[in-house]
Amino acid sequence: MTRPRVLSGVQPTGALHLGNWLGAIRNWVDLQDSHDTYFCVVDLHAITVPHDPGRLAEDTLTTAALYLACGIDPERSTVFVQSQVSAHSELAWLLNCVTPLNWLERMIQFKEKAIKQGDQVSVGLLDYPVLMAADILLYDADLVPVGEDQKQHLELARDIAQQRINARFAPRDAEGEPIALLRVPQPLILKDGARVMSLTDGTSKMSKSDPNEGSRITLLDPPELITKKIKRAKTDPTMGLEFGNPERPEADNLLGLYAVLSGQGREAAARECAEMGWGRFKPLLAEATVEALRPVQERYRSLRQDPASLLTVLRQGRERAAAVADATLSRVRDALGFLPPQP
Repeated sequence: MTRPRVLSGVQPTGALHLGNWLGAIRNWVDLQDSHDTYFCVVDLHAITVPHDPGRLAEDTLTTAALYLACGIDPERSTVFVQSQVSAHSELAWLLNCVTPLNWLERMIQFKEKAIKQGDQVSVGLLDYPVLMAADILLYDADLVPVGEDQKQHLELARDIAQQRINARFAPRDAEGEPIALLRVPQPLILKDGARVMSLTDGTSKMSKSDPNEGSRITLLDPPELITKKIKRAKTDPTMGLEFGNPERPEADNLLGLYAVLSGQGREAAARECAEMGWGRFKPLLAEATVEALRPVQERYRSLRQDPASLLTVLRQGRERAAAVADATLSRVRDALGFLPPQP
């Protein structure tokens, strides 16, 4: 029986942090046992905002190495770089030509980021969700892991596949029934506790774009920096930590991190820390964080010392990904009426 296919990816801009790991990559590792998994470094998305071209390639390799260091197995998953599979760009253009402009203008993330960028906002930022739709639809993904901030983008991909491609261009079988050109993906809701909040504001998601470096712990932070950031993390004056109190978002977030990183789970962590002061709790959280990240950092250093092997993984992943993506692109090109390339 064919296993359901999953596709996901992370931008290479900025260092991957605990939120990326606990909210996404850790779940990807588990999915390898039960799903056909495709994981890409989405570098085309990274240039929708101003970026440093001198760092993009290196950041791409760093992100790919961290995928592997966190447990993504290239023997069980297809790991590749988005820009190295040209079908992503071509399908995005084809989808652009059938996607209504007002669908993109209502995207919440575009509105928020456009306000920050002002006159510098690019067409690419507006068009980001169509490229994301192409990423997903190229691989006939059954499931897409999504957090709260990406649900609207997945709905757009579903609408494009159903209403703008399948409904308008799908061929018919002998009985006159439409044959879907693009598989319509379903959301894969991530397990509880995956949403990691900022260390400086328990009501805001941990983010690579936050200008305050102290708001996040990156996967490559050394132990002394991890300890320093946790020591300075925002708290409240109440003794004892607890979950679920809306008046104490920082307590909920930091206790949640401890529950996951220590491996003991939420119930045990809540019991242990119910009467604990912050001065005693923060060193425990720092120690748990350092120990949880130690094997990831060791594996990462080993991978970066063997660049040829990492590039081989990405080349093999690109070849596997391109075989699937090109087949999907060919179906769409044919349905839209393009002249096929001659052998």
